[in-house]
Amino acid sequence: MIDIKQATRKYGTKTAVDQLDLQIPRGELFACLGHNGAGKTTTIKMMVGLLQPTAGSIEIAGFDIVTATRDASLHVGYVPDEPYLYDKLSGREFLQFVADMYGLPLDVAAANIEKQIVDFGLGGFVDQLAESYSHGMKQRLVFASALLHDPELLIVDEPMVGLDPRSMRLVKDLLKKRVRRGGTVFMSTHTLAVAEEIADRIGVMSQGKIQFLGTVAELREQLSSDESLEQMFLTLTEEEPANFVS
Repeated sequence: MIDIKQATRKYGTKTAVDQLDLQIPRGELFACLGHNGAGKTTTIKMMVGLLQPTAGSIEIAGFDIVTATRDASLHVGYVPDEPYLYDKLSGREFLQFVADMYGLPLDVAAANIEKQIVDFGLGGFVDQLAESYSHGMKQRLVFASALLHDPELLIVDEPMVGLDPRSMRLVKDLLKKRVRRGGTVFMSTHTLAVAEEIADRIGVMSQGKIQFLGTVAELREQLSSDESLEQMFLTLTEEEPANFVS
């Protein structure tokens, strides 16, 4: 589903992502871990077409993200780390706008919008203007909009930020359900307990490179440790500089 080959992204003289190789098959929930500035968000922005690699290539569902951006994007749902809405649109109007952007037929759009309203518990506020929403409400609406076209790949950047425990459980269950149905999830997160709980594999990024790729059990074996993922993560990334571009 995701095929990243020697992908590099530079910002002037700084290298945010350095010759990254990463392949993620269909039906996997993958968690990308790393300190601020490790290269996670830059990697995600390249995968969704917001940034172009300085070198290398990225394919989504067999489509090159640079030369076939539209084809690739139709297979992807994207939830950024900061939810962005149009303040003067209601939640329902925003969902309809997104459905129109994906070219969904009116009847399909209407059915999908109602499903997302139910799934994410949006009914209490979906007809209010977005300017009145809390961060958690915005995050739930953005999740709903990312799933309107039922994408094969869901890419989420820090999905748990600003969510209350009930909403966090809803999101975790949603991600696991999509993978059980054959979908693929790429998740960047600082919430290591969530990664340990639901991810099939993890990738630990440091200085724009993958320092470890595998399961939590394989990481424990590599480090000869029975500690928590949090402690193993700190051990693996203890030399990472703090001023890197994210």
